[in-house]
Amino acid sequence: MPRFFIDASSIRGSGVFITGADADHIRVLRMKPGDHLVLCDGAGTDYSCRIIRLGEGMAEAEILHSGPSLSEPSVDCAVYAGFAKGDRVDYLVQKCTEAGASSIVFFLSERCVARPDAKAVPKKLERFRRIAEEAAKQSGRGRIPEIGFLMDFDSAILAAAKAELRLFMYETGERQTIREAIESARTFASCSIVTGPEGGFEPQEAEKAARN
Repeated sequence: MPRFFIDASSIRGSGVFITGADADHIRVLRMKPGDHLVLCDGAGTDYSCRIIRLGEGMAEAEILHSGPSLSEPSVDCAVYAGFAKGDRVDYLVQKCTEAGASSIVFFLSERCVARPDAKAVPKKLERFRRIAEEAAKQSGRGRIPEIGFLMDFDSAILAAAKAELRLFMYETGERQTIREAIESARTFASCSIVTGPEGGFEPQEAEKAARN
């Protein structure tokens, strides 16, 4: 069944008004009054709807019933990723969204090859958010992950340290498997996963992560 994300302000009583690109997409799909679709407010609530009217650049739907999105994970998982070059970041956004990440935050670390300046970041984030929205639609998510960018490693580590379970992906030294780390943590509601760029992390970065 077609799935679209809407702004909560589009909901008026038992009706929903769809405009812009989503309304155009409904026309491309050749949907008509009486057809069913799922609308999501992006905050974890799904609305099963029936189209009742189509107009120029708009569609109106009737809400049949609503409820929590059953596809959302029970754990709030934030991914912190060293910024990579090329289309690797696009792929990461897509797959992390499909896997259930609540947020994806890129950061710059010592071994980052691609290093966008502050002026270039807003445009990149805009593209990443579009990729996340499309991936959320395709995978039946009830939320679109928040996408962020931090200009330094320290900020990423301090943010990641706030989660109950904190996972740092590092290929050398003493380590646990992901399964061991999760099982030893037992019960947790939030998790952060920190992963590096193409070349991984410098030893001093790993030490700083361990201290935090």
